[in-house]
Amino acid sequence: MTAGSTTAPHRRIQLGLRANIAQFSLLVAVNALVGGMLGQERTVLPLLARDEFHLSAYTAALTYIVAFGATKAITNFFAGTLSDRYGRKPVLVVGWLVALPVPALLIWGPSWGWIVFANVLLGVNQGLTWSTTVIMKIDLVGPERRGLAMGLNEASGYVALAATAMATGAMAAHWGLRPAPFLLGAAYAALALGLSAVAVHETREYARAEAALHPAPKDPGHHGELTTRQVAWITSFHDKALSSASQAGLVNNLNDALAWGIFPLLFAAHGLSVARIGVLAALYPAVWGFGQLFTGWWSDRIGRKHLITAGMLLQALALALVAVGTTFPVWAGAQILLGAGTALVYPTLLAAVGDVAHPAWRARSVGVYRLWRDGGFAVGALLAGALADAYGPTTAIWAVAALTAASGLLVAARMYETHARA
Repeated sequence: MTAGSTTAPHRRIQLGLRANIAQFSLLVAVNALVGGMLGQERTVLPLLARDEFHLSAYTAALTYIVAFGATKAITNFFAGTLSDRYGRKPVLVVGWLVALPVPALLIWGPSWGWIVFANVLLGVNQGLTWSTTVIMKIDLVGPERRGLAMGLNEASGYVALAATAMATGAMAAHWGLRPAPFLLGAAYAALALGLSAVAVHETREYARAEAALHPAPKDPGHHGELTTRQVAWITSFHDKALSSASQAGLVNNLNDALAWGIFPLLFAAHGLSVARIGVLAALYPAVWGFGQLFTGWWSDRIGRKHLITAGMLLQALALALVAVGTTFPVWAGAQILLGAGTALVYPTLLAAVGDVAHPAWRARSVGVYRLWRDGGFAVGALLAGALADAYGPTTAIWAVAALTAASGLLVAARMYETHARA
């Protein structure tokens, strides 16, 4: 359980989940609030674009996802660098300060431009807070339980996202699209800021302790002292595992953008009520979230590569089922499959990055990976919106399904296994 320890001026540092369970659990709770901030939009915002702002074109309606994805992707990159330079906790606190105006903008925004601006702020919030909680958990647990740690981290965020999506759908059905659903986000932001400022401890020294016990690899392209530009090159292109993870992460969030922006409009066009759309919007991230409690641990036992490949192919199958479906039961089954496929992929990709990246530059590598992954939101919204406007939403779904399958096959062909036990 304990990977190693060293002595700090004020306390003994031990790596491992059991040794750091209190702080780890607190960070799990904080990340649940991060996911809840995103969940407040999943059901309501596509319908708000259509019904209150009368945006008929898919591309125009999905501008908020483009703004969110592009901002979050860029912020992810800087979150890793800033957390190495200034520490993890300051970055986390700033991320929650940025979140405070978001619910108010969603509630009172008089034009669509205000909603897009709210999603720019939300992207900054998500990039700083989610990236930092990932990095902090990797710092604490050391190498032995990295997959389990990422599974718990991502599960907390996406279970909270799912619960909030369902809750906001029910609230919108009873009290309207605004303001009631977004009051949850206001409560989440206030609570998370308080916890992050008062109760969360800095974890950067844990990464330094692991680095001291972790000899630099002989490969000069992977040595411990690297510039940020070198880290970006290795993560994006040079290392076969890191670059495979980066492209798979991008495609994974590309199809998540489709699910976020197109699915609710498709379901509404077939006559589903707001409450039933909320159930479908929640079902996919709920399976995704709960599934990660098992898949992260599983990747520690059998390795990363095959779970990632299987997950991408299962997502492609689920998207094809959405494309051919016309009824609630069929779509519910597709959402379950999509959630299961994403659960196989999401924590496993993060664990693979943690396996390969040296502790001295791991935070920056995670930031680069998340830059690619969350850039998928922007790419997916633009691609799906353009195809849906030109050929209809079903064609957009089929195209994204094909891209997802191709991504899985690329992982199978190019990625090497990163987990030493496997």
